[in-house]
Amino acid sequence: MAKIQTPQPVRGTQDMYGETEERFAHVVSTFERVRRLYGFKGLQLPVIEPTAVFARSLGEATDVVSKEMYTFEDRGGDSITLRPEFTAGIARAYLTNGWQQHAPMKVTAHGPLFRYERPQKGRYRQFHQIDAEIIGAAEPAADVELLVMADQLLHELGIKEGVTLELNTLGDAASRDAWRAALITYFNDHKDVLSEDSLSRLEKNPLRILDSKDPDDRGVAHAAPKIDEFLSGEAQDFFGAVTAGLDAAGVAWTRNAKLVRGLDYYRHTAFEFTTDRLGAQGTVLGGGRYDGLIENLGGPATPAVGWAAGIERLAMLIEAPVGYQLDAMIVLENDDGMQHAIALLKQLRFAGISADMIATGSPKKRYDKAVKHNPSAILRVNENGYYGMSAEGENVRLLDFLKTLA
Repeated sequence: MAKIQTPQPVRGTQDMYGETEERFAHVVSTFERVRRLYGFKGLQLPVIEPTAVFARSLGEATDVVSKEMYTFEDRGGDSITLRPEFTAGIARAYLTNGWQQHAPMKVTAHGPLFRYERPQKGRYRQFHQIDAEIIGAAEPAADVELLVMADQLLHELGIKEGVTLELNTLGDAASRDAWRAALITYFNDHKDVLSEDSLSRLEKNPLRILDSKDPDDRGVAHAAPKIDEFLSGEAQDFFGAVTAGLDAAGVAWTRNAKLVRGLDYYRHTAFEFTTDRLGAQGTVLGGGRYDGLIENLGGPATPAVGWAAGIERLAMLIEAPVGYQLDAMIVLENDDGMQHAIALLKQLRFAGISADMIATGSPKKRYDKAVKHNPSAILRVNENGYYGMSAEGENVRLLDFLKTLA
């Protein structure tokens, strides 16, 4: 009989267990704790969306839409896409659920996302992000709050050391349009040295040329017109209010005039928290203001700002979390005490005390296994009932033992 071949995991996915899962869970639990400090409410969203949600929000010409999305036709003939990011789905939910009445909305989400790209360190085809958004707030204070929240999250995770907040302004709509027109003129004058990718972006997405990694593009981009030459007074005041807010909160930042967002619905603030501890993939958290997105999805003009961070990347940067420790381990000395052990386990767990049981092997091996788990206390159980074991190795009554854990 031929051996049955075990199916292998899909390339770019991972199974998490042990320390890997503990790191992942620590990032999520820390995020959940911090978002509550700032009054953000959680969202649960579908993993699948109509393809139009992402085609309209990310743009047909972007690499994500044209090359990386997992898109399929369902049995009803509708085009469905596994979500490649959170923001577009949150904007869709805001509109289709009529959440405008709750604006400004401070919301967070976390979970799996999907992009078909080459797997590498910290990057997977099924990856996970945490996401925070404020929808319906046009004030610079919203940008400041999100940035301070991100800064606190990195501090709470213990990875702020060596992480830099890079900040830029993309101006308001008028400033951005004037800058975009100047960039098209400038790059048209230098088409002979632009890469093939940059040539394809020239008319539709010229800002993307500014962050091209191609050596020839970088030389041309260095001398390109700067956004500061086109900023309106209102745009300058907005950026000044953001930086003043960060200074007041004690959040260090540095200006990066090359930091851009290629899509036209982005406005004003763009930012990234970067590190050199992940090699070329140096961004650990990034975002910006996207005042034009909800309008692109058929809604009214609605200001919004948000950020996202890869859980896998954050998990790689944190110290190994302290291993999970049981409060109590029950050692069943003989099978006649099983009913006592079952009753005790329930009593402990209902009292909020984490507990488990070892009921196989010789009595000595059972104790050895219990010690290896390093519980706060070991409980002996036999046909006569159960006893605790104090730090000095003496038997104690269960009631006294429970008091020591209280």
